[in-house]
Amino acid sequence: MSEYNLDLTGKIALITGGSRGIGKAIALAFSTKGASVAITYANSSSSAEQVTEEINKLGCGAISIKANSSDYNRANEVIDEVVQKWGKIDILVNNAGITRDGLILRMSEDQWDQVIETNLKGIFNYSKAVARTMMKNRGGSIINIGSIVGLTGNAGQSNYAASKAGLIGFTKSYAKELASRNIRANIVAPGYILTDMTNILDEKVLEDIKEATPLARAGNVEEVAAACLFLASDLSSYITGEVIRVDGGMAI
Repeated sequence: MSEYNLDLTGKIALITGGSRGIGKAIALAFSTKGASVAITYANSSSSAEQVTEEINKLGCGAISIKANSSDYNRANEVIDEVVQKWGKIDILVNNAGITRDGLILRMSEDQWDQVIETNLKGIFNYSKAVARTMMKNRGGSIINIGSIVGLTGNAGQSNYAASKAGLIGFTKSYAKELASRNIRANIVAPGYILTDMTNILDEKVLEDIKEATPLARAGNVEEVAAACLFLASDLSSYITGEVIRVDGGMAI
């Protein structure tokens, strides 16, 4: 690499769960650097349309596709649709995820299964589906959105923590399997980030989280997107199998 380069012009990115929050911020960050972006969404078609409109105004291509990340066959269809439109996929961001919190003694089987199916199986579905096109193109960057909860655990989130901890093992294994084809796989693990999901938390809970964070503040979605932009770009061409925490020092 002769020079540092954050330019994504000519790159094609697919972001699951890209209609709001962190996923939306990543989609917009990639498009500002020239990438064409496809996003998936589960329910909010209006939000997805708004994101694609914003990207199109920047002069980059954008499409939105309705898909549940836990659906194995649908993942293959989504990959095929993006490749049919643009001919390749250079960057995959596995961002789609849910929470179904509850103490383990009260957690239902359905609460457990929903989180594992979406957060962990969804990663498998899209990472496997995209492998063929990335191998054909002899390169690609897969960015999996994890959580510091996958590193530290958290009471009331055993299902979520298990899905994010499992993601680490999956990503490291995937990175080893496909490194010879110049396909990289890394994890961005956010801490407390201001999103629609965190806005419903009690004010006392939010203050406790801030006190537990060395930087003494919440993060924002653009800071997570910046880490993803780094991993999508040539700047990280020699990084794979890594977990990058974006948590203000919470997991130190």
